[in-house]
Amino acid sequence: MPEKKKFGTFAGVFTPSILTILGVIMYMRLGWVVGNAGLLGAIGIIIIAHIIAVTTGLSVSSVATDKKIGAGGIYYVLSRSMGIPIGGSIGIALYVGTAFSIALYLIGFSESFNSFFGYGMSVNDFRLTGTIALTALTVLALISTSVALKAQFFILAAIALSLISVFLGTTEFAPQSVPLFATEGAVPLEVVFAIFFPAVTGFTAGIAMSGDLKDPKKSIPVGTLAAIGTGLLVYILLAIFMAFAINPDLLKSDYNILMKMAFFAPAVVAGIWGATLSSALGGILGGPRILQAMSIDKVTPRIFGKGNGKNNEPVNALFMVFIIAEAGILIGELDVIARVVSMFYLTAYGFINISYFLESWANPDFQPSFKIKRWIGLLGFIACFVVMFKLDMIAMMAALAVITALYFALQRKEVKIQSNDVWRSVWENVVNKGLKKIDEKDDENMNWNPNIILFSGKSDHQKYLLELGKTVSGRTGIVTNFKLILDKKNDIPLRKAEQTVRDENFKELGIFARQIKVDNIYSGITNIASTFGFSGVEPNTIMMGWPKGLENSTEYSKMTETLLHLDYNLLYLDFDRKAKFGNYKTVDLWWRETDSKNAEMMLNIARFIIASPKWNNPDIRVLFVNNNNVDIEVIHEKIARLVEDLRVNVEIKIINNAVEQKPFYDIIAEESARTNLTLVGIPNYRIEKQAEFVLKTNHLFETIGSTLLVKAANNFNELDLDLIRSESTVADG
Repeated sequence: MPEKKKFGTFAGVFTPSILTILGVIMYMRLGWVVGNAGLLGAIGIIIIAHIIAVTTGLSVSSVATDKKIGAGGIYYVLSRSMGIPIGGSIGIALYVGTAFSIALYLIGFSESFNSFFGYGMSVNDFRLTGTIALTALTVLALISTSVALKAQFFILAAIALSLISVFLGTTEFAPQSVPLFATEGAVPLEVVFAIFFPAVTGFTAGIAMSGDLKDPKKSIPVGTLAAIGTGLLVYILLAIFMAFAINPDLLKSDYNILMKMAFFAPAVVAGIWGATLSSALGGILGGPRILQAMSIDKVTPRIFGKGNGKNNEPVNALFMVFIIAEAGILIGELDVIARVVSMFYLTAYGFINISYFLESWANPDFQPSFKIKRWIGLLGFIACFVVMFKLDMIAMMAALAVITALYFALQRKEVKIQSNDVWRSVWENVVNKGLKKIDEKDDENMNWNPNIILFSGKSDHQKYLLELGKTVSGRTGIVTNFKLILDKKNDIPLRKAEQTVRDENFKELGIFARQIKVDNIYSGITNIASTFGFSGVEPNTIMMGWPKGLENSTEYSKMTETLLHLDYNLLYLDFDRKAKFGNYKTVDLWWRETDSKNAEMMLNIARFIIASPKWNNPDIRVLFVNNNNVDIEVIHEKIARLVEDLRVNVEIKIINNAVEQKPFYDIIAEESARTNLTLVGIPNYRIEKQAEFVLKTNHLFETIGSTLLVKAANNFNELDLDLIRSESTVADG
């Protein structure tokens, strides 16, 4: 197969870009811009437009020198950095903008062509001339891209001659004074800007040819920035010349004034026709390549990805460009088309700039050979959307709505390519900086922000433990569920990729899930509790099912000792398999004098339960057993004050037990027999008393519903519940 012909910087990037920049707007509307905005106003518009062009050109050039650039130009760059959904949605916007810009150039050509030959000057006449020109250029593009590009050198020479002819032109139209700003009756500046802006969008013509370049990493930055710089210089010089050489009233009313004042009018005619036709040709060559690249990535229908010949010319995509351009030609009014094109390009340029900013800020692998300051991308992004807002807020909202709809459509389509996605790097960077900020602060006596390690095990009622784990973690808490796979030998651990569990149940609840192999369940829990987590987000809570039948297990005792020594909050759920959580309406919190830390933790949990949609604002009671005949009003007032500080609305019930001295668990059994969820504190006890505690607790669970046992870590505050300063530190169980 013959080798595909490639182009260099001048032929492949600079020439198509500068021909599009020095195009229809320069010849047919720059005078109108100067006439309406005044000299300084026009220069201001030119500079603001070029700020956007320069920042975007710098951004895309930098990104282009980091990655291998394939066919599709800006679409290719965006899709490989920000992912297919954003790259595709902006690529489509850019493609439609490119196709409409063809209509812009050809309607401008039609205005000049018809005026020169004395043909009709109605909208229908422009439509006819434009359609004929579009058909001729499409045929030229079909014949040969190489021939089309070579023709551009002659057109570039014609533009240079036309500009010389203009600068050497007559001074008979010169004004007596040069207005510096807009005069009365002038068109509003935002409208003037919208019509001028397509003049600076031409630099994308060269980038769109990226797949046909010998060395895109070198050619794109050099060719693009050279074209933008040349265009800026020409526009400012020509605006100054027009302001001093032509009366502002003529500038506003006569779109063909340059032909009339030029030293050699045919040179200007040749320049106008060459510039408009070559700009249109640039769109006809570049637009289909964007669509072809998107179709190869399955963003758009695959039929447009097919090409013909040794250069894989995008014939099918070319016909689609023809249809959109013809639709623009049928609009027939250059000013209307210019405003439409401006919105499409401004939207695309805004995202190109933010793409560069995010890449340079977040992606550690971003190493462009063409380096610029990061803030340039952010400046370009802000400038684009400020200008869009000023131009037409409704059009801006419509453009963003279209881009958003395309983004979500491509997300649902789940198109995947082998490339990095900058959003992953962005989140990693945000998380990294956030962790450092969190780690700098001491968390002593701060509000409980749960970070729970959950050992749920696989069972029929696992989902209820997961559900409660997520409930007590609150809206911002973290829950990581561990599945422990018992393997006595445990010679070969699971691969890192296999340790991550991707399950819809966990995803729906927002719970992270892991699985690891262990040779012993209890030592496995201890190891995870000792090592899992990292600075800033260390786990602070262990949650698991209540260990029935393990009252005499030395391994379980040792595990409990370690967890207490590590100072974790401990949550054990005894789940009532029959009643479950009932109708999610009642919660009881049981307090006693020696439970001060547990009491504060229970109130934190209660606050999260209240906020849970599942529980739907339940009735919460605080029940306090008064064993020492303290005045009920004193107890009630103290508890009410504590509850008020933690912003949890509860019913307070004081149970006098000074005379009867009933066992604590017997009182719980009487009062909470029908409660949906009961919270009970785990008292301080010596580890050798564990078996006795577990047996008594098992007996309690036989008489009440689902129960959550709570043991708070030392960083919880001690609530003042020891109303008579009792020296007792051991619960009566």
